Amino acid sequence: MKVVQLTSDKKKIEVALTPALLPLYDVENSIVVVIDIFRATSSMCYGIENGADAIIPVSQVEECIAYAEKGYLIAAERNGEVVEGFDFGNSPFSYTAEKVAGKTVVLTTTNGTHAIHLSRKAKSIVIGSFLNLSSLATWLKDQQENILLVCAGWKNKFNLEDTVFAGAMVDKLKGDDFRIDDSAIAAADLWELAKDDLGGYLAKTSHSERLKKLGIEEDIAFCLNVDMTTAIPVLDGEKLVKL
Repeated sequence: MKVVQLTSDKKKIEVALTPALLPLYDVENSIVVVIDIFRATSSMCYGIENGADAIIPVSQVEECIAYAEKGYLIAAERNGEVVEGFDFGNSPFSYTAEKVAGKTVVLTTTNGTHAIHLSRKAKSIVIGSFLNLSSLATWLKDQQENILLVCAGWKNKFNLEDTVFAGAMVDKLKGDDFRIDDSAIAAADLWELAKDDLGGYLAKTSHSERLKKLGIEEDIAFCLNVDMTTAIPVLDGEKLVKL
């Protein structure tokens, strides 16, 4: 009996709904877009846009502390709050040009830096947020690679805001050149529900509620600004730098 092999020269767009699902994906043959809308990847995009030389993502608070002696700014967030003794956390308002231009920031967060480290076998890792949605989509369209959108989620669980952003990216990229998986289809459907009132739709998320209890609603609104920046942070060795 003749065996028929089904092949396709189309690139794939896939969505990993949490970092815990990464072992199920072909990370090594994909460009990974790491997404942590509230707030890590939004702050990374804003910091690189505002002239930070680099942002070094690390997994543990202890790793971050070790960089302080080298003259770097150190930033740490756990459960939405700045870790005591650090310069700042992952609020985008800490990544203004006045604070970060010409400097290197070492950052650890609950979810975003965790997702970056789990994705390190990728062909390349770039950082996505609503702030740089269109510029990132334009760049991704020009790459002849599979694309894996990795939602940082909340402590390895699904969250809504990262998935809605993944859906926005799928909506910009989908077409004859790409094959999309069911997670990408679901994310795109959520984007359709959310896009006309992004703030209202995402106000009900669990992470929004956490941040509101900390009195930082301004961070939420800021992170939902679409196309405020054009810089694309890319992981170069240990550092996120401007593409």
